[in-house]
Amino acid sequence: MSPASTGASIRVDAGTPVPSSEAVAAAQAPEAAKAAVAAEAAVAVDAPATAVAAEAADSRMTPGGPGYRRMSLALFLAGVATFALLYSTQALLPLISDDLGVAAGEASWTVAAATGGLALFVLPMSALSERFGRRTVMTASLAVAVGVGMLVPFAPSIGALVALRAVQGAALAGLPASATAYLAEEVRPKALVTAIGLFVAGNSVGGMSGRVITGWVAQEWGWRTAVGVIGVVAVACAVAFRLLLPAPRHFRTGSLRPRVLAGTVRDHLSNPLLRRLYAIGALFMMVFGGVYTVIGYRLTEAPFSLPQGIIGSIFLVYLVGTVSASTSGRLVGRLGRRGALYTAAGTTAAGLLLSLAPAVPLVLLGLVLITAGFFAGHAVASSAVGRTATHGRAQASALYQSAYYIGSSVGSTVGALAFHSDGWAGTVSVGLLAVLGVVTITLLGTRAARREAVLA
Repeated sequence: MSPASTGASIRVDAGTPVPSSEAVAAAQAPEAAKAAVAAEAAVAVDAPATAVAAEAADSRMTPGGPGYRRMSLALFLAGVATFALLYSTQALLPLISDDLGVAAGEASWTVAAATGGLALFVLPMSALSERFGRRTVMTASLAVAVGVGMLVPFAPSIGALVALRAVQGAALAGLPASATAYLAEEVRPKALVTAIGLFVAGNSVGGMSGRVITGWVAQEWGWRTAVGVIGVVAVACAVAFRLLLPAPRHFRTGSLRPRVLAGTVRDHLSNPLLRRLYAIGALFMMVFGGVYTVIGYRLTEAPFSLPQGIIGSIFLVYLVGTVSASTSGRLVGRLGRRGALYTAAGTTAAGLLLSLAPAVPLVLLGLVLITAGFFAGHAVASSAVGRTATHGRAQASALYQSAYYIGSSVGSTVGALAFHSDGWAGTVSVGLLAVLGVVTITLLGTRAARREAVLA
């Protein structure tokens, strides 16, 4: 070991007599013996000791540690509010079509406008979070979104409804990227996939509860009362989120200068792995957005002809997404990231094919598989973005979220158009093409990783 590492020091002052080598050796013999023993012990334990020391010095949160449960619950509730508001009209599209006298394609814009607004504003909102802090931006975003949510029930026309939903989506843009960046900064890397999985699980609970609640409320009191109830639920989640979320300890203020932001975005888009992850997120969401935008129309038609309350209850399968997202960390640990993505894609494709059956139990099982595959794939891809980006994590996450919600908007619109022209089989065909894209991109990533390993 060096003198610095053992605590010993050697200094020779000018003008001081230098002892003979024999005298030095005699004087240092006991210390040399001690140093030799210490060095021998260090060889055996140096790496583990270094790892333990580094772990002890890392003040970021870890499961079971201080603040972790509060943080997990706060972001879980933020996820609930985000998805409940974002997709509050999705299960109600047949009722909106009847009330406002519009076709499925036009009504689907109440979903596409919200996700499109989020996709367009997620990058600017992530830049604000770099300057003003993750918690501040998330709190402001939720406040504006729930405020707009209380106005949605009073929309007098489809145009006004779509406009309000677009504003609501833009407000919600401050949540996803800021939340992922907050977790990447405040949670230890080994726990990051699990932590993000819990946030995504909150998304699934929000999506599920929003659709189930609106389905039953709308059956009795109409779609306007239903979206109003979701607004009240979101208010409660927003208040609890602000009270529970621990103040960030590792946030460092970034720059709002456009040139710096553009440079960061350019760096991320030049990273092949990040580009692949962005595309995977968009394609997975294209499947999910298309399926769940159209499923209500399919189940109201023959041979099913189900009432609105039952159709809303179909969305209880989102609970499967809660489980698959929260356990995605274990899936990655067992199969690796690419193996987990292959599994998620295969599960989604199997669900799409099964949903073609003309029987409610088989359609329900198909939705279970689609939901499980989607949420697992989304959790794996989004957490990989947080670990891959070495700087500008909010922008890296924002680009993922932007691609993700563009996929949702495209899936909602194209899925509805395919259903209008070719029925449910058309919607399934769109989904299968998107899954094929996920598999192709993951395969290209696998080959690129093998080439890099050979060159190394």
